[in-house]
This record gives sequence, structure tokens and C-alpha cells, in this order.
Amino acid sequence: MRRYVIKRLAQAAGVLWAAYTVSFLVLDYLPGDPVTAMASAGMDSGQVDPKQLAALRHEYGFDKPVLVQYAEYLGRAVRGDFGDSVSTGRPVTSTLADALPQTLQLTGAALLLAVLLGGGLAVVATYTSRRWLRQLLLSLPPLGVSVPTFWVGLLLVETFSFRLHWFPAFGNEGLKGLVLPAVTLAVPTGAQVAQVLAKSLLTALDQAYVETARAKGAGRWRVHVRHALRNASLPALTVVGLLVGQLIAGSVVVETVFSRDGLGRVTAAAVTVQDIPVVQGVVAFGALIFVTTNLLIDLVYPLLDPRIVVASDGRASFA
Repeated sequence: MRRYVIKRLAQAAGVLWAAYTVSFLVLDYLPGDPVTAMASAGMDSGQVDPKQLAALRHEYGFDKPVLVQYAEYLGRAVRGDFGDSVSTGRPVTSTLADALPQTLQLTGAALLLAVLLGGGLAVVATYTSRRWLRQLLLSLPPLGVSVPTFWVGLLLVETFSFRLHWFPAFGNEGLKGLVLPAVTLAVPTGAQVAQVLAKSLLTALDQAYVETARAKGAGRWRVHVRHALRNASLPALTVVGLLVGQLIAGSVVVETVFSRDGLGRVTAAAVTVQDIPVVQGVVAFGALIFVTTNLLIDLVYPLLDPRIVVASDGRASFA
């Protein structure tokens, strides 16, 4: 188990380094100059003093070679220091810390809804003996995946805010203000969970061990949940880990549609003015959440299937 954990930690560190490096290279090769954008804010760019631009480039280190900039940024990032925002002058860590609670609240609620609704839909659809109901329920996940997130958000705002006046359309006002953004973000995520889990359940229900359980007299619900669901949950668990990154990316769209404060709006503003330190901080934070979630899921695998640990240690193959 110790070797298994060390191996997964090394992979997580590699993913973090790759995400940080790729984002730095992409931002460096984008057209435009963040220092010019900062200095010309609120005025004609032609009026910016060249000496002022040179001073700002020196202050933020943009006058150094790219490799030197990368080494300095990476060294500070390892210590948790992402520098100051080019556009606001505030430390990046403070900017992210202020926006983080709202985004964690939104993505956490969306993930919970996605797992409960998607998992529940898959279990009910594969458990029912009525063929027409099964076909109807199994047709819902592809529909949920195919509709654009912003379209779902606008539809919910029009229906439940402007027509029924049940929930506020914009802002971060309490629990009511969280419902529509969380549902918007949960629809495509829950649909993917339902698709994978339903397919895995249908496959598991045809396995020999399920027939053995039925032959021993186990009830239909017990066979479905106790025997088939446990083995079918591994692929769905893997998908949930991957969808965490999708939820963070989706928060950019949802927070913009619902005018909510959070990392999504911070990211959109930083990309617009090419604020490299803030974008680097957001990318590193998003990658950290992604690898942490997948690391936790990797550690849960052996609890569901002990053969995974055996194989990773190289002591034996799958039994």
C-alpha cells in the first residue's frame, strides 16, 4: 500500500508541473502585452509613456528571458507565492482566497447533485422491469450531455426567476442564489455519471456471480445494489474524478451567466487583460484540486477491489 501511495503522489506532482508549464508557455506565446494593457487602462494606448512601460516590465520581470521568467515563477509557485496581479497589484493568493469560497460552494453543490441524481437515475433505470420506462430513463443522460451549459442556465433563469420568481437570477445571495447555478452545472455532469454507471450496471447484471447470487436466493434489490452496483461503481468513480476538472472549468461559464463572484469570473477577467500571474495561480489551483481528487479516488480503489494494490506492487497478477 505504501508503494502504491508513493507512486500516485509522484504522478500527481508530475501532473501539477505539466499543467503549470503548459499554461506558462501558452500565455507567453499569446499575442498582446500585459504591461501595455495595464498601463493603458482607461486611456489611449498611444499615450502611454515608454519609460513607464519599461519600468513596469522591470518591476514584474517581463524584461527577462523566458526561461528565467519560467524558473522564477516556478520557484515561487512551489513555495505558494504566485506574485502580484498585473491588473490590480494585489497578491494572487489573496485574490484567489477571496474568490475561492464561492466557487467551492458552487462546485461542491453541483458535484453532490450530479452524483445523487445521476447515480439514482442509473440505478432506477436498470432496476425497473418495465421496458418502456427503462428506455425513457436511459434516453435522458444523452440529452443532458448534449445541451450546452449556458443554454440550460438561461432556460432556468427564464423559468424559475423571471416567470415563477422562485429563485434569484443573479448574485451570491444565500442558499436560494445557489440553486439555479448548481443545477445548471450539475446537469451535464450528472448525465455523464448516469451514462457510465448505467452501462456498467447492465454489464455487471449479466455476469456469472450475479446469477450465482440469484441462485442462492438473494432478492432482486439486494442483487442489484449489494452485488452489481459495487462492482459497477469503479468506472463511474473514475469518471467523477475526471469531472471535477470539468466542474471547475464550467464554473467560468456559470458564474458569468449568473453574475456570481468566484474563480470563474476572476479567470475570465484575468484572461481578458492577459494577467499572467493570476491565470497561472488559477491553473495551478485547478490542477491541485484535480490531482487531489483523483489521488483520493485512487486510494479508494483498493477498498473496492483489493486486486488493484496487488497488481501495482508487482507481487501477483489479478486473481
